[in-house]
Amino acid sequence: MAGRERSRRRSNDHAWLITGPLALLAVVCATITGLVADEAFGEWALAAALLVVMVVVGIPVLNFVVRRQSFGMTLTEIPLVVALALLPPLTVVVIYTIASMVTQTRHRLPPAKFWFNVAKAAAGTSLAGLVLQALPRMRGVGPGTWMILFTAVGSVIVVSLAAIVGVHTLLQGWQAGRDALRSAPPGLLTAAINTSMGLMILIAVKSTWWSVLLLATLAAALVLVYRSYAEFFRQHRTLAQMYDLTRATAESGPDGTLADALLGRVRALMQAEYATLWLPAQGRHPEVLLTARVDDKGLLDVVHTPGVLRERAATEGRTVAVGRAFGVEQAARRATNDAKVKDVIVVPLRSGQAVIGTLEVANRLSDVGHFTQSDIPVFETVAAHAAVALENSRLVDRLRHDATHDTLTKLPNRRRITAAVGEAVKIRAPGEVVALLLFDVDRLRQVNESLGHAAGDKVLVEVAERLRACAPSSALVGRAGGDEFLVTLRLESAEAALELAGRIREQIRDEMVFDALTLDVDTAVGVAVHPDHGSDAVTLLQRVDLAATAAKSVPGSVQLYSPALESRSLRRLGLAGDLRRALDDGALEVYFQPKVTLRDRRLIGVECLARWEHPAHGTVAPDDFVAVAEHTGQLGRLTEFVLRESLRRSRDWSHGEQPLAVSVNLAARTLTDQHFPTLVRELLDEYGVPPQRLTLEITESGVLDGTERPIPTLRRLRDLGVRLSVDDFGTGNSSLAQLRRLPVNEVKVDRSFVQGMATDPGDLAIVNAVVTLSQQFGLAVVAEGVESELTLELLQDIGCEIGQGFLFSRPLPYERLETWFGAQADPEAGAADELPRLRAVL
Repeated sequence: MAGRERSRRRSNDHAWLITGPLALLAVVCATITGLVADEAFGEWALAAALLVVMVVVGIPVLNFVVRRQSFGMTLTEIPLVVALALLPPLTVVVIYTIASMVTQTRHRLPPAKFWFNVAKAAAGTSLAGLVLQALPRMRGVGPGTWMILFTAVGSVIVVSLAAIVGVHTLLQGWQAGRDALRSAPPGLLTAAINTSMGLMILIAVKSTWWSVLLLATLAAALVLVYRSYAEFFRQHRTLAQMYDLTRATAESGPDGTLADALLGRVRALMQAEYATLWLPAQGRHPEVLLTARVDDKGLLDVVHTPGVLRERAATEGRTVAVGRAFGVEQAARRATNDAKVKDVIVVPLRSGQAVIGTLEVANRLSDVGHFTQSDIPVFETVAAHAAVALENSRLVDRLRHDATHDTLTKLPNRRRITAAVGEAVKIRAPGEVVALLLFDVDRLRQVNESLGHAAGDKVLVEVAERLRACAPSSALVGRAGGDEFLVTLRLESAEAALELAGRIREQIRDEMVFDALTLDVDTAVGVAVHPDHGSDAVTLLQRVDLAATAAKSVPGSVQLYSPALESRSLRRLGLAGDLRRALDDGALEVYFQPKVTLRDRRLIGVECLARWEHPAHGTVAPDDFVAVAEHTGQLGRLTEFVLRESLRRSRDWSHGEQPLAVSVNLAARTLTDQHFPTLVRELLDEYGVPPQRLTLEITESGVLDGTERPIPTLRRLRDLGVRLSVDDFGTGNSSLAQLRRLPVNEVKVDRSFVQGMATDPGDLAIVNAVVTLSQQFGLAVVAEGVESELTLELLQDIGCEIGQGFLFSRPLPYERLETWFGAQADPEAGAADELPRLRAVL
């Protein structure tokens, strides 16, 4: 409706359709009056005096408040009554029209309004002169004269009212015309009051001209009283509107409607046609340029004031005012004239000493209103309140943003991601799933420990940028915490999610250069989808975490969630308390797997392995309960238990002259315990076992993690005389050359390469290279996973001397180990000089 109403509005130039008939009416009535009047012109001295009075009383607009209603009035009817009584009719038309031209010129109205008001004044007084000619001649100043003058002034008012209603209807439609007619009663009342005052002045003047002195004194006193009243009213209104503005901005700040509440009230307070807020772009906040206009309920993103004034106020940090009441340079005046703006005040908004934007008002409402010097302090006070409100609003927005975003990468954090996933799963779309891809950055801890946390932060920021660049535009990329990043979006299926995860992983894999150091970035990716893997955000995030954890066990892999992962995780969680009780009760056992020479199959030692038979779950895999021990602080107890049992069995071994060497696996975290070497020394002394009989095995990833952290502990163990072995060699990214700087004695080739020797030439080449280079470095080589005679023969051919695997024996309890050793001589051996061969115990 508003759009259709605005489309029906016409330009002010159409006011000539009313101005023309008014001018014609003035000419017709004046002509008839001149023909019938006894004296049409005369009394020019008195006419000149009354002209001055008409101009003086016609310029100011008096405002009064009655019962909280504001009324505006002029006093033009007072001198008009006196002129109609004392001057010839056409003289009244001339001076009233001239007075109207002077006052309209003073108000600097546009031409259409100027000539409309002049024609209205001429037509009204011409009709009043004709009415006076039609009525009986006035005699004295009695009631008869009152009625004649009331009728004449009433004709002026009727012409004025008809012209105003007509021009409103023409330019803005019938509704505007009806509104103008409804607002007429206060104007008619003030006209009646003015006419009555004019009659009283006429009575006084008719009695004696000396009354003019008394009337002038009374007028001066009334002017002083009115100015005091107007100032009091203006201050009261300003304070009330300031209070309303402060309360409105305080209430609207948190909900993002501050600009609406601020600009609307600023425009009303300053009685301006436009109020504009400008905030330049700052940080993540874009530029804001909004305008409230008197005719529109909403805000506009356009502004009519020149931008040079806004930039000048912001640059110079001071108020810029352009208008009739302000002395400004011609350039600013020309700029406002070109923009068809009659006056404007621009005030900078400050936050401390910094200017954060500007607030401006333009075009004081009404044709006769202008901004004055007294408006500037009020507007500057408003701007100070506005600046505080805007800063508070931005602070709240910044706090809200910081609460849902990661400060390092600027990505949404886990809270924001949880909320977004929660909203996404509420919308069911056939043929679509909500996919969650969790990217876990590999080896970030090693980067932090070797290069410092600043380098680790750079890695995280770079990974965030790469994910943002590689992820589809519809995806939400966030940091789930630590070294984990989450990408969530809608896709066709779980298979599409797996394909996208693999593609993104490959795209973000690239070298990362820090000064002279180059790092390779890789990630393990977990994938979960709604509705297959969960119906709410919390469940989906928990399950994608499980999938990412599973993916980390195979470097650089992508793992889709499956219920088996959750059951294993829940089982591990439930094992924490049971493991503590098992260690207290001695419910764990140590099994022993023989390590034999490949040439003659002689026992040279055993690897000691912890085993746990749970009363409810049965056999618990070592990977499960060792992981539980690491995460619950029981790793030290578990390691000490295996060491004690291993050294006790080594001490009690009583089979001939052959001692029993034992090997014990260590977790990487154990090497960070500075008290561990002391514990090893104490246990060796307690059980009386020579240090060279104990071998401590550390996985390749634990001993070669890219940092120097394990080195001090390894050297202290070496100084005790303990042998050190690198387990699972070949599964990481290290090389044999890196082993030269470590105090190790042995390398164990991972079973995955040994078992593939018979079928994969690549695995055979890897094992051959490890054996050859290790022997050149003076390191013993142990082949794990020897399970076939063919593998044994291949190992013998390449010169590997030690092996362990199911071909010789599975891990055995100590009693079965003794039985196995006692039965190692094969009674079916051939010639007497043939070496005994160990039996396989499965």
